[in-house]
Amino acid sequence: MPILKRLVLPLFAAVLAPTAACTQSPPQEFSSERHRFRLVTVADGLDHPWGLAFLPDGRMLVTERTGTLRIVAQDGRVSAPVSGVPAVHAQGQGGLLDVVLAPDFARSRMIYLSYAEAGANGTAGTAVARGRLGDDGEGISNVEVVFWQQPKVTGGAHFGSRLVFARDGSLFITTGDRQQRPYVQDLTRQQGKVIRIRPDGTVPSDNPFVTSDGARSAIWSYGHRNVQGAALHPETGVLWTVEHGARGGDELNAPQKGKNYGWPVITYGRDYSGASIGEGQRKEGMEQPVHYWDPSIAPSGLLFYTGDRFPQWKGSLFVGALSFRLLSRLELDGERVTFEERLLRDYGQRIRDVRQGPDGYIYLVTDEGDGRILRLEPVP
Repeated sequence: MPILKRLVLPLFAAVLAPTAACTQSPPQEFSSERHRFRLVTVADGLDHPWGLAFLPDGRMLVTERTGTLRIVAQDGRVSAPVSGVPAVHAQGQGGLLDVVLAPDFARSRMIYLSYAEAGANGTAGTAVARGRLGDDGEGISNVEVVFWQQPKVTGGAHFGSRLVFARDGSLFITTGDRQQRPYVQDLTRQQGKVIRIRPDGTVPSDNPFVTSDGARSAIWSYGHRNVQGAALHPETGVLWTVEHGARGGDELNAPQKGKNYGWPVITYGRDYSGASIGEGQRKEGMEQPVHYWDPSIAPSGLLFYTGDRFPQWKGSLFVGALSFRLLSRLELDGERVTFEERLLRDYGQRIRDVRQGPDGYIYLVTDEGDGRILRLEPVP
């Protein structure tokens, strides 16, 4: 059965004049093990931006957690709010979160938005809607919800919400545990899961729990705490994710079909009170992470770099960090991390998203009240 409902929303034109000019300052320069680079501010004045996607013409779609979608021109001009965005539950960590283009965007003009959706009696849950972006970016029409977390629960944290299209056209969606640990191991609930659906909200017949009695058929993997970064491996096409642990125990995973990643039964972290969590670090039938961080860096955003602007970074995995306010660069040997380098430690900004632009540069989004889109450029 399709996981889909229609939102009836008014469509008004978005004004593409800048809401505020980007305050340009001299680019800061940084050194790394492989490259010297500068950090250029593309746009600023954004209200807790969360997700970034590039349009074919080089402009960017950027979400603001408060519920606004904007278009950023190549020269840094920021549009007025794009109309047609669903109403969001902008409380705590909830709000308007990720944005991706449909694989056939050039033909369909469809975009997908993840967000926190309000329910009855103060509840909320992760939802995903799709709609058609106007040819000039003037608004979104024909908005439909293709996924909503079931059931909705109270609380304002851990919505997950990264969106990634697989090579077969299916859509991966991450959900957080909503700080309700017992439900993460429960396959009748969608908290703490990686979800896989078709673009229209229907469930693929080869999902692992389609024939399992009582299980939610859209579940791909489970035992996740709060997945805030996701990307496909450029060679294998396998989904990789990063998720927040508690105090320690942030994880890098490559979630496999039907597998259990352990939260909250096993973890490398501890409760914020200092108390232990679960049964230890390993248990039969539960997967080990590819890599973990202790202490926590609060990872958000994930990028496999494939460009030519930074040839010595090609093949590296980049992870944004919120609590440590840095950009982590990981070198890999298959599914083994062989080296970590921490960049931008002196910049002091919460890095929420990491993307590669069509120009081969690396773009960052900072989760601040005066949030920025930043571009990393090599220094000759």
